[in-house]
Amino acid sequence: MADAFIYDHVRTPRGKGKAVVSLHEVTAIELGTQTLRAIKERNGLDPKLVEDVVYGCVDPVGEAGADIARTVALKAGYGKEVPGVQINRFCASGLDAVNLAAAQVMSGQKEMTIGGGVESMSRIGMGASGFGIAVDPSVAIDTYFMPQGVSADLIATKYGFSRDDVDAYAVRSHKRAAKAWEEGRFKNSVIPVTDVNGLIILDRDETIRPATDMQALAALKASFVQMGEMGGFDAVATAAHPDVEFVNHVHHAGNSSGIVDGAAAVLVGSKKAGKAAGLKPRARIRAFATTGSDLALMLTGPVDVTELVLKKAGMSVKDIDLFELNEAFSSVVLRYQQAFDIDDAVLNVNGGAIAMGHPLGATGAMILGTVLDELERTNKQTALVTLCVAVGMGVATSIEPVGGDSR
Repeated sequence: MADAFIYDHVRTPRGKGKAVVSLHEVTAIELGTQTLRAIKERNGLDPKLVEDVVYGCVDPVGEAGADIARTVALKAGYGKEVPGVQINRFCASGLDAVNLAAAQVMSGQKEMTIGGGVESMSRIGMGASGFGIAVDPSVAIDTYFMPQGVSADLIATKYGFSRDDVDAYAVRSHKRAAKAWEEGRFKNSVIPVTDVNGLIILDRDETIRPATDMQALAALKASFVQMGEMGGFDAVATAAHPDVEFVNHVHHAGNSSGIVDGAAAVLVGSKKAGKAAGLKPRARIRAFATTGSDLALMLTGPVDVTELVLKKAGMSVKDIDLFELNEAFSSVVLRYQQAFDIDDAVLNVNGGAIAMGHPLGATGAMILGTVLDELERTNKQTALVTLCVAVGMGVATSIEPVGGDSR
């Protein structure tokens, strides 16, 4: 099997997913276009060398519909010869897009591909494309379907995380993200979003609150109490997990991932493709995996898929220098850390989605790039990236730097 290398990655800043803020006037097509254009321009890349563009988008409807990957490739000037495909594995779509792009290279069917993702949550609301499992009782009942927030609270209850625990993790996320920006740790990857005149609209993640503290978070009411109690989902949770007597609702907007807009792109190719493009590889994709997991807990997939991807890579937890886990909810990260006894110093060292937001289809590609930058900055050797996924799944990728820089 051929090796797949990462040659470059870029991402936009994350803009608040509201109708009155920075990126609301920028369509998903334009966000994706600017990332693809940046990959082309900063690498002096002949776009005809790219044999496929794979983009994640969780709500591919309206102006983001009809295979947005093909659309953005055309708008970015890659030419009619470069195909594109849009995928949806919920929150892990961006990482899965990179994995599928890499799989084509590893199989020998393609030499160079781009994986990434995009979501404009201020223009196309979360859930706009529907949610079949939630509305069809013939599936929902048998699979213990419940909203993710209730599942996050179930995780916290089952594994012993208090309101203080989840709030303290959220404070840490904001502090680390703010420090990362202050120290310029994202400067090599974040590209400013510009308007039609080339003027900068946004060049920095918009939702970080460095002053966040325990007192401020304590003033927020738990978000999923009514949904769990009056909606009946607490009963679903305890039916699925009889060892849990009741659900302690601890999550709120301050310790959950934010709704934001953003896009990311990762250039993947074989060694042969890199030579043809005059580029040096930055990392090798060592292994990747996907798996299903507990349906009621829903968001513990990263634990299961980490075990699987490490087995595929012939590695153990102790072999990983840096872990990057999407911060869907605080309890997701705390359970992951608990399961593998991971030190704070190597997990989400630059903050995460609680501070910077979670543009659903793009996040996986974003955090893959974040951890690659951190590997290079700290001269570490291995990293593992993973995300929880709705309806009980997990996706993970392990990478190792190979030296050099594509720019």
